[in-house]
Amino acid sequence: MITVNNLGLDFGSQKLFDRVDIQFTAGNCYGIIGANGAGKSTFLKLISGELESTSGHVSIQPDVRMSALKQDQERFNDYSVLETVMMGNAPLYACQQEKDAIYLQEDFSDEDGIKAAELEEKFAELGGWEAESEIGQMLVGLGIPIPLHEKQMSELTGRQKVKVLLASALFGRPDIILLDEPTNNLDIDSVVWLEEFLLDYEGTVLVVSHDRYFLNTVCTHIVDIDFGKIKLYVGNYDFWYESSQLMQKLMKEQNRKAEDKIKDLQEFIRRFSANKSKSRQATSRKKLIEKLTVEEMPASSRRYPWVGFKGEREVGKDILTVSEVSQTVDDVKLLDNVGFMLGKGDKVAFIGDNELAITTMFQILAEQLEPDTGEVKWGVTTSRTYFPKNHSADFEEELTLIDWMRQFSEDKRESFIRQFLGRMLFSGDDVYKKVSVLSGGEKVRCLLSKMMLSGANVLLFDQPTNHLDMESIAALNNGLEAFEGNVLFATHDHQLIQTVANRIIEFLPDGTVRDRRMTYDEYVADRRAAVNHQ
Repeated sequence: MITVNNLGLDFGSQKLFDRVDIQFTAGNCYGIIGANGAGKSTFLKLISGELESTSGHVSIQPDVRMSALKQDQERFNDYSVLETVMMGNAPLYACQQEKDAIYLQEDFSDEDGIKAAELEEKFAELGGWEAESEIGQMLVGLGIPIPLHEKQMSELTGRQKVKVLLASALFGRPDIILLDEPTNNLDIDSVVWLEEFLLDYEGTVLVVSHDRYFLNTVCTHIVDIDFGKIKLYVGNYDFWYESSQLMQKLMKEQNRKAEDKIKDLQEFIRRFSANKSKSRQATSRKKLIEKLTVEEMPASSRRYPWVGFKGEREVGKDILTVSEVSQTVDDVKLLDNVGFMLGKGDKVAFIGDNELAITTMFQILAEQLEPDTGEVKWGVTTSRTYFPKNHSADFEEELTLIDWMRQFSEDKRESFIRQFLGRMLFSGDDVYKKVSVLSGGEKVRCLLSKMMLSGANVLLFDQPTNHLDMESIAALNNGLEAFEGNVLFATHDHQLIQTVANRIIEFLPDGTVRDRRMTYDEYVADRRAAVNHQ
């Protein structure tokens, strides 16, 4: 158990949060959410002891082993993959190191023999003899093949290093696991493996993530950092989101009777608790939700941008035909004889580990790149707008935000552009900031605004959720669901793909594609079944 008592943290004159009292217990997974800059990662560092609080303290039961996902990949370059994972279980690794050091001594005394025997016994108790097998299974589950297990970390790619460090955090099933954005850079199969691991895990998990589907799948509770406070709520992310939206709505309707508010909230709790949950902790979660009182329901100060797309004309019968497209970049064949057609109402997710191939396909579709061979033919009724993965060139000019937006608006009036930017959370003097100094998330919101002003009936998105907070991702999700035109997009956000796409085009390692008319959940289920069958 972790007990947080009267915890507070100040950064200079700024109070990040204050008077936090929470208990984290075994068998539960706590999703930590909050706006960008609210202090999610900082809170994990306070729990781990990496940071000291301004006031209060964090208490952890004695003899409890805590492990955290490390972010400094290069630190382990001089170690092998197996050793890096083993280091995640500090007591076991220290025992092994001490034991091996004794055996390497040239003069081996009787005292050394007694000490070695004690260490051998401790090594066995800590599961040392099964460790290599357990590590191997974890690494394979995360997509690190056996030939890489003896390699040095310096020989691995960035994505592979992330997986090894994740295995290190999970190895030996510590009592407490702290995970900061664990699904970043993970492929589909690795995320599914991680979800399965956490659902079976009996300890305590605290996880920071922008992946709403992941939070819904593994979390039993939500820890919300808002209003300078940290509060704990029962349920997964969807329950927190829906209930917070309802609370916000009811709080604005001050003329409503208190009894009506309570009645509505109680009906919401009853209805939600009856829903079937994807999580294996569904039964206990349902019981907890049924015991909630209105006072325990969340309210949020977060602001959500408004994202909505509307095509100026309806697409005709012929939308898009891609025929025998091939493309080689730096002597690597990224696309090999790729062909597909786009029909009315199609919203297609491009997925696959080779993101360079997907980006290349988008550049060809956006007519920014000519294919080596093959043809892309757009219908005469289509108009397209494109969100590139690398959009730094869009913000190189020294323009203010309002002048930058004016380039793409038929209505040049400052009042109109201010109103439009206000819906995207740019207000007051924000509109006079130079676009070159905007944050990553602000630039994405600018590009979304540009696309909304275009009136296009076909939208092309290459990783639009990168740099966005959960509020903006939810807004984009709603906008794409409501859009009546065609969408081709690539993203790592599971929920966005599941709720928007009615078709999946998978880019395979050999440069070909596999076109499947199904939901993303159906696709993932097929992948999972194929892995289990092997």
